[in-house]
Amino acid sequence: MSLADVEAVARRAHATQTDKAGRPYTGHLQAVAEGTRARGGSDEQIAAAWLHDAIEDDALSAEWLEAAALTPATKAIVLALTKREGEEPEAYAARILATPGALLVKTADLAHNSDPVRRAELDPPTQERLARKYARMRELLGLAEDA
Repeated sequence: MSLADVEAVARRAHATQTDKAGRPYTGHLQAVAEGTRARGGSDEQIAAAWLHDAIEDDALSAEWLEAAALTPATKAIVLALTKREGEEPEAYAARILATPGALLVKTADLAHNSDPVRRAELDPPTQERLARKYARMRELLGLAEDA
């Protein structure tokens, strides 16, 4: 699949979803893809950025991913970034660190999730909860505070 094809699939799959502030979720996917590109990510990583929440959010199935015309690296990154129910943050971070290319995509994801302008639209308790969650993940991944 081309990057344009991957983007189109991701946009269709997440078309009805919104983020915590009520905005179209596809804006988050686009920001993560752009952040991945800006950090020097490969086409495989950019494709994974578009799809990074697709399985976790039930927008696409694991079977779809397995059958998709994507590189093994892209599929591995998507699977590494897919949180599993009941999974401890330490296990999630270890999988990301063990998967080539996944850390860069997760860095872009965390950067967008932690954007102060974006977070300012949330109620204070949600802002605080997410700030702690993202800081803990940056710590587990060995990322700087501004990642």
